Amino acid sequence: MFGAVVVGIGTAGWVRIRDMLSPLPGSPAEKLAVRGFISRRSLEPQQGVSQISVEEAVSREDIHVAFICTENVLHENNVRTFLQAGKHVCVEYPMTINYRAAVELWDIAQQKGVILHEEHIELLTEDFKELKRQVEGKLLQEGTLHFTGGALKPGFGFPAFSGIARLTWLVELFGELSAAAATMEEDSVNNYSKMTAKLVTRDNRPLTWIEERGPGLPRAKNISFLFDSCALTQIPPAPRGAVGLFMQDLNHFSAKLTGQVNPEELHREKTRILHCLELAEKIQQLCQS
Repeated sequence: MFGAVVVGIGTAGWVRIRDMLSPLPGSPAEKLAVRGFISRRSLEPQQGVSQISVEEAVSREDIHVAFICTENVLHENNVRTFLQAGKHVCVEYPMTINYRAAVELWDIAQQKGVILHEEHIELLTEDFKELKRQVEGKLLQEGTLHFTGGALKPGFGFPAFSGIARLTWLVELFGELSAAAATMEEDSVNNYSKMTAKLVTRDNRPLTWIEERGPGLPRAKNISFLFDSCALTQIPPAPRGAVGLFMQDLNHFSAKLTGQVNPEELHREKTRILHCLELAEKIQQLCQS
């Protein structure tokens, strides 16, 4: 069994505890046992699980795994703390809001011989899987992904990092990308922001990624992908999956812990994650220059 601690008790932290308490029968997640949670607030037991301190969690021999479910700006320090203590780590995206720090964290994980896993539930949605099926084999001419959503609370980092789920979509669909240009519009009085990044595929096809946030904006992804044979102007509808997104991610992480994921897949995932973080940092630099 792998004893686990959950760091941060927001929605994601609460779901992590719930899923570990009721894993899918026969799944690798049955090997996880939640031993406690960590919060800056002093809280009563959550779903029957008691609060413990960071110091206790890193020193206990029956705790092998940490789930980091805090604000983005706190991810790096929490991940580093548990990796250096020799614990496996599952962290919500983005792992860090700094590319160089992410490389350092992967190096620590390798030195300690532990698993570092960055959650990407947006790749597990049925609509994304269907979109990927429809894109496969087609030759992109140009495309746009325009995300809108409500204003973010402090602690989420620059939009290229807080919105890295959308960037990850584009990399998964169209391969390695480079950033050609990027701009940022901000109206702090009205809590509005709009980041526009001009990206280029390896065969020099243009992609535009827009993250637009403000009070009252609907949470939506709008696409326009022009191919040699057709155009896709909306994300194809797909029925909801039978297994929840966080549970799917929990099973994937648990499969890594139990040695059921081959090294090639681990390497591919790491390469994609670091590529997206490096791209996000480049986009931020272009916006700020």
